[in-house]
Amino acid sequence: MTLVVFYDENGNGALDSGEATRVPDVEVGLGGRMARSAVGTGRAVIDGVGAGTFTPAVTAATLPPFYTVGRLNAVQVPASGEIAVPLVLPIGGNRPNTYMAFGDSITEGGNYAGDPSYRSPLATKLSQHFGRATVLNEGVGSTKSNQGADRVDGPLNSDRPGYTLILYGTNDYGQSECNNVSKLATTCFTIPSLRDIVLSAKGSSSLPVLATIPPCNVGYDFRAPPQRNDWISAADVQIRDLARQMGVPLADVEKGFLAAGNSSDLFVDHIHPSAQGEEIIATAFFQAIAHGGAAGGTWLDRGAVIDLDAPQVLSAPTIPPRPGITPRGRVVR
Repeated sequence: MTLVVFYDENGNGALDSGEATRVPDVEVGLGGRMARSAVGTGRAVIDGVGAGTFTPAVTAATLPPFYTVGRLNAVQVPASGEIAVPLVLPIGGNRPNTYMAFGDSITEGGNYAGDPSYRSPLATKLSQHFGRATVLNEGVGSTKSNQGADRVDGPLNSDRPGYTLILYGTNDYGQSECNNVSKLATTCFTIPSLRDIVLSAKGSSSLPVLATIPPCNVGYDFRAPPQRNDWISAADVQIRDLARQMGVPLADVEKGFLAAGNSSDLFVDHIHPSAQGEEIIATAFFQAIAHGGAAGGTWLDRGAVIDLDAPQVLSAPTIPPRPGITPRGRVVR
């Protein structure tokens, strides 16, 4: 018997002709026998199922972040065709398979000749994995995270993305409120602003994925001193905490750069990634979207974020409101 695991965009439980997204690596079962869905096709072949009436089973721990099981119907075995296994996403009236990349010039691209930013390799990875993906560019160069928090509602309303991919904070270090590690706990707006962006995405029924800040290219020039990476590292600890607190997937970009040695060939200048660096960012987002958890646990797993290698936090800090800005209250968590 062949089961097909698919994204049921309209939630009717049927595999309609326009629903081309398949969800791979999901464990499904029929009549007590199990198999995994394949990349590209979403098909899982299960042999040896005896005759009878069965309802397909889905192992919830193998679902990607945010996906839940849709309307499952009992089927008669042997069946004459493929058996549809619907999955759904809580995106309301937003556009399925649409990912809004939201950030600064690292997201916007154009930082070297022909630079498509990380959006291009990410779109390729998502399309190859799920069968369909559109990655929108909502990056604005030179902006800081507080400016991102102020402008995010416009793109959310106009683009109506199923997902919002948040990569902000690189330019915050140059601001007087944030230019020292100690200011992260006082005047710096980075973490409260990222929280506001996540809240706005949730309030618009767009699924947020939050990224850590990539390191800088230390020594490139006066704009990339070692202290800048100290600040980024400290900020990223708080970003990981924020993802845990808010229950959103984490794309650990910093971890990817450090694993690659944070070498100068990952950059084209003091902060902007080269094609190799953009591949790291794309991979971090892809892993967060498609492979949100480890085997044996759900992606959220009772509050744990997808980065299972991050240090355990015994008590999460209280995050103050963004200075001078009334916190967004669209979603209460």
